[in-house]
Amino acid sequence: MSIPAEYWLHHAIFYTALFLIHYVCGLLVIHRNFRVNYTRKINHFAFFFLPTLLSMVIDYPYSAATFFIDLVCAIIFLTFFIAPVRNRVRVLSVMFCSFDRPEDRPLTLTWLYTQFIASYLVLIPLLAYFESHALLPVIMIIIIANGVGDGLAEPVGIKFGKRKYTTYALFTQEKYVRSYAGSACVFITTFIAILAFHSYFSPIQFIAAVLTVPILITLAEAFSPHTWDSPLIYAVGGASLIGILHFL
Repeated sequence: MSIPAEYWLHHAIFYTALFLIHYVCGLLVIHRNFRVNYTRKINHFAFFFLPTLLSMVIDYPYSAATFFIDLVCAIIFLTFFIAPVRNRVRVLSVMFCSFDRPEDRPLTLTWLYTQFIASYLVLIPLLAYFESHALLPVIMIIIIANGVGDGLAEPVGIKFGKRKYTTYALFTQEKYVRSYAGSACVFITTFIAILAFHSYFSPIQFIAAVLTVPILITLAEAFSPHTWDSPLIYAVGGASLIGILHFL
């Protein structure tokens, strides 16, 4: 299958913008003492929403092939930041500072690599299911829950989260802190996303989704390993939506 030229143009603009955003955020961390927790989330929002914005002006062909290329491109992007490369290229070193939280070292890239791969492995069958049932827009509920809800959770938790709880992480015995205020962001965002896509549900399905999916996704985010919440949000949210749409 040939990939249209529009796809490559879309990706070229996207990754150019992503590099610039990472670089500017890295400069803010280094020279303006911005918290990495905030600049990391700026990167997060850019990664999730720049493709959508670009798709408004440049056609983006969704297919199994382009989805696989997206995964490969994401992994290549992260590979630019491995120590042997970034230590030799100042620009990459600055960019790395925009998402290298001190508490994540030395596992920053390990967690990002594994989370990206796990997220795509979860999304692939979900995309196939929703597309085969003419319900593809419904998957935006879990993408919004992760992209917006989880994206806001950390900065909101840092600013307003007085009540905390701890979670574990992969490949380490360290405990990490999350906040109830941050978890509330996930819940509220998921609730609003379901309201936005209510037309894809029958009345009974909509009631079931409103009553269960925000809670389940919030719990998935709360109990997931540190930095590894995306695949859990996708898996739990996707499975719950399939159950509601298929059995009710």
